[in-house]
Amino acid sequence: MFFYYVNIFKVNKSFLKFATDFGPLAIFFFYYYNNDKNLSVAIPPLIVATLIALGAVWFFEKRIPMMPLISGILITFFGLLTIITDDMRFIYMKPTIINILFALALFFGKYFTNEPILKKIMGKSIALTDVGWELLNKRWMIFFLSLAILNEFIWRTQTEEFWVNFKVWGMLPITLVFTIFQISLINKHKIDE
Repeated sequence: MFFYYVNIFKVNKSFLKFATDFGPLAIFFFYYYNNDKNLSVAIPPLIVATLIALGAVWFFEKRIPMMPLISGILITFFGLLTIITDDMRFIYMKPTIINILFALALFFGKYFTNEPILKKIMGKSIALTDVGWELLNKRWMIFFLSLAILNEFIWRTQTEEFWVNFKVWGMLPITLVFTIFQISLINKHKIDE
């Protein structure tokens, strides 16, 4: 009976992560596509859903991981700026700023922690040589900068609808493909424990 409740908790924990990661996005798409692709109508429900998701994570986990917290703060901040000023550029630039912040954290983090930030974050999950961590850290830093540049190019040259679809259906697959390409580096520099 004990294992039954443990398994239910794992399923619920997985469901919670999925719901809090993708729930706000689903709500955003619902309002965006059901209101003549109007971004200013979709942003307030996105902000509310993001805050509810962060609150749910805090309630069940008693902590909020750093990346969702930063993303939630920036969604709220840039979403509110967009609503108040009625200027869509603020929400367009949010992914650029998030990716630049991640790149800067990877670049400068080493100077504060004396080791690559990725090692601090993932070191308990993956055992790599110091050279492996350095290379992985640099690759992710360049990747985040590249995503920032790509986002700037897309929102400045394409339609709003194209940008909205690219942000979800373009950036996510690009990130997954990039992650897959890091497997060979990880295998090459992995330390057998």
